[in-house]
Order: sequence, then C-alpha cells, then structure tokens
Amino acid sequence: MKSSMGRVERDSIGEVMLPHHALWGVQTQRALENFPITGIPISHYPELVVALAQVKRACAQTNADLGVLARDKAEAITAACDAIIAGDHHAAFCVDVMQGGAGTSTNMNANEVIANLALQAMGHDHGAYRHLHPNDDVNRSQSTNDVYPTAIRLATLSYAETLLSSLSTLVEAFRAKGEAFAHVQKVGRTQLQDAVPMTLGQEFHGFATTLAEDIDRLRDLGRLLTEVNLGGTAIGTRINTPDGYAAAVVDALSKVTGRDLTPASDLIEASSDLGGFVMYSSALKRVVIKLSKICNDLRLLSSGPRAGLGEITLPPAQAGSSIMPGKVNPVIPEVVNQICFQAIGNDLTVTMAAEAGQLQLNAMEPVIFYKVMETMTTLTGGMDVLTTRCVQGITANEARCAELLEGSLVLATLLAPVVGYDAAARLSKTALTDGITLREACSKVGLDAGALGLA
Repeated sequence: MKSSMGRVERDSIGEVMLPHHALWGVQTQRALENFPITGIPISHYPELVVALAQVKRACAQTNADLGVLARDKAEAITAACDAIIAGDHHAAFCVDVMQGGAGTSTNMNANEVIANLALQAMGHDHGAYRHLHPNDDVNRSQSTNDVYPTAIRLATLSYAETLLSSLSTLVEAFRAKGEAFAHVQKVGRTQLQDAVPMTLGQEFHGFATTLAEDIDRLRDLGRLLTEVNLGGTAIGTRINTPDGYAAAVVDALSKVTGRDLTPASDLIEASSDLGGFVMYSSALKRVVIKLSKICNDLRLLSSGPRAGLGEITLPPAQAGSSIMPGKVNPVIPEVVNQICFQAIGNDLTVTMAAEAGQLQLNAMEPVIFYKVMETMTTLTGGMDVLTTRCVQGITANEARCAELLEGSLVLATLLAPVVGYDAAARLSKTALTDGITLREACSKVGLDAGALGLA
C-alpha cells in the first residue's frame, strides 16, 4: 500500500512505513531499528553480499529445475542476483553486521532486495509481493539456518585469497632482506642477553620462514569451510525441500562460485557446529602471534638511534613527537602490534560464540563472521603497510652490528670446544670484569687469540 510518505508493508507484527524506492522490505526495516549496534552494515563486507546472491541464484536455479518455482520467477531472481554479484545494489544490504536471530535479518535483507529487483524487472512496483515473494519465492527450499552459514563460509573463503596474497608478499619482502643482509655479522641473543654470533640475513630469513609456514596452513584449514549445510533448511532435516534438492543445490552453487563445495555428510550436525571457524580463527591467531613477535623484534633491533641496539634502521614514516624535536618512532610495527592484539581478542570471541550454541542451532554466527572478517581485513591492511612502508625500506647498520659483535662475549661459545667450557667461562668473565674484548682477555692470560679463531 502506498501513501505520500512512502509504501506500507506488513508482517506478523504489524505495519511498517518504507521509502517508496527502498529495495528492502519490512523485515529489513525492523532490523535497522532493532540493531543499531556497530554502524557497520553487511555491505561493508562485499564478499558476504556477493555470497548471499550466489546462494540465492543457485537455489532459484535448482528450484526451477525441480519444478517447484516458476521458470519466469527463477529467471527474474537469477538476473537480480547476477546484478548483485557484479557489484550493483550493495548499498541496499544495510542491516548491521551484529544482530540477533542467527542471521535472519541478513537473509531477509537479501530476500527482500532480490525480490524487489526482480519485481522491478517484471514491471511491478516494489513491495508487490503477490507477484514474487521474498519468502515464498526467493527463499523457497531454504532457511536462514542453511543460507547464512553457507554464505559466511563463502565470504570468508573469498577474502582469504586477498589475505594470503598480502601474507605472501610480506614473506617475500623479509626473504629479500635476508638475502641482502646475508653478509652482515652480528650478535644473536636469547632472553635479551648476548648469545652466539649470527648474521642479520639469518635473522630476517627466519622471519620469512615462520610466516611462510602459515600460508599452506591457512589454505588447508580453508578447506574445512567448503563443507556446507545448504539444503538442510531449518535444522538439517531438509524440511520443505523437494527430493534431490540438497545435493543438486550444492552442485549448482559450486558452479556459480567456481569452488569445489561439499554437502555436509550430517546436515543435523552441520547446522549447529562451527568447528571450521574455530580452527580457521585459531590459524589466524597463530599468524598474528608470530607477526607481533616479529614487530617487537623490529622495534628492538631499530631502537635508539644512538642509545639502543640500532642494528637496523626503519624507514621514517612521520615525526614521532609533539615535544621532542627530531624523534622518529617505529609507528608501522606499533600499529601492526595493535592489529595483532585485536585479532587475538577476536579469536576468543569466536571461541566463546562457537561454544554458546544450544541444541540444533548456534545463534551466535553473526559475531563469529564479524570477528573473523575484522581480523582478516585489518590483518591484510596491516601486512600491506608493514611490507611497503617498513620492511622494504629497512637498512642494515653494518658498523653498529660490527661494533656490538666486537665488544660482546658471544665468541666465547666458539672457544669452549677448544679450551673447555670452564676456561672459556673464565675468559668471558675476565673480559666482562675488566671491560675489555674477549680477544684482549685471551692475550691477558697468554692465549693466542688468532690461533683460537678470534683474530
């Protein structure tokens, strides 16, 4: 029903006034009013919007093929989905990413937008649902409980490709520095104490290696998200679906997405289990723990510039102080540290939300998706910045590395096999007590430093 103020739509609760040209409907409008939580609409994650349209397209095609949806309606729904997949109308996906209802508001936002786009193409007004209905047609043979879990898996897999590309680029940047610094001798340290000699190249190559391990790990765990419960509808019993629908719709979705998707072997279990997200989030946490440790190391190695270690110089990004002239801070590693702290907290949220499901459904899926995507997007941005504005511009302070190595006692370890552990320890203590080098300590006790390999 239309009025001068807009159009009126009804649901089981009552009437709602909508703008005439709004692509969404009554259930979306109620969600906008009920969940003004983060200010982040689901369109903030275009991968989710595209995934929803891919699911709806596959469902419409399968319903038409099985004879439970008129072909003209299926074609109109498919055309609407294709436009959304191409990037159109994303602003109409406006419900908050945080919501109660296990994703029902997100699913209905998609159903209503697709229905109104299809109605428009069929020559009908928005809201004229007697011609094509959001629930009866767009959502036919579906439930939020299989659509939403499937869509958030697809969205996560889609963005994962961007994250892995950024991670790979960062690994290569560290690897390149490892090669460039291979000749730079320096002090290796354990527990912040001088330990044994090493090269700066070995240190940076270690950074590359530890991060590279997780590229394959993330890819492997991503395969857990290719198992979907689409076709199970409400709780996995396949209620309100035609014979053969579950297998056919997953096959159709595989073709739409270009992904090798697998129907869950137990749709009841798959409707409530979020173990795949727990594992994937945990793998992301593993990455950020390593990355934060590396950023800590970069800050330590560049500390100074004159009263710290000062073995490397980070490219200056901005003035570091409003009061101390000339001070330059390691702001890029610092921001990446903070991104990593946030990701670790997000993993705890995912863990608690996955545990919080009851019986045949976990209603906490929205926060799981939100926090996994928040981690992936901020981590990707952080890795890109770390690569381009920090790692690629790092230079070695070779003179400082040589100075610290010469003045350290780390070469005592090399003496132990020659003169024995106790004698090497006495030499080290003598050098430390007298404030001299290990080479000078050898001369003091009558040992030939050159013959011992300290020349």
